[in-house]
Amino acid sequence: MTQANQTAMERISDREFVVRRTVDGSVLLVFKAWSEPELFRRWWTPKSFGMTIHSCEMDVRTGGGYRLVISHPSMPEPMAFFGKYIEVVPGERIVWTNEEGGEEGAVTTVTFEGRGEQTLVVWRDLYPSKEALDEAMVSGATSGFDEQFDQLDEMVAELGAE
Repeated sequence: MTQANQTAMERISDREFVVRRTVDGSVLLVFKAWSEPELFRRWWTPKSFGMTIHSCEMDVRTGGGYRLVISHPSMPEPMAFFGKYIEVVPGERIVWTNEEGGEEGAVTTVTFEGRGEQTLVVWRDLYPSKEALDEAMVSGATSGFDEQFDQLDEMVAELGAE
């Protein structure tokens, strides 16, 4: 990771939270890390959070779906995170719903912009209400991106070295 690869996070409106990060790797490799379950599960949860991904099912295509089952020592039972892919443009964009929260779930849009051997990743969560984003921020759901993207960067570097 280079010094330039800092994770920028900001609330840009009452309902929208945006994360930006440049990853050292081609768009092809970075998109692959977001769309192949065996790669995705290697970097998705920040290691320091103590979470375990028990299963990761992803059908990354427009109209497809995903389901992750994750546990944490503080949770009595593993929790399922699931939704549908609204739009998938390989190497450019993935848009999905977060349905485990019912009507309070955000719609996430991740875009990938190639910059030579680097990729600018922009993650946008659009919540259904100001209150839903407020709650996500208080709960810690909007934290951990620095570590998560560091893990992505490390894994993409390993893939690029293969």
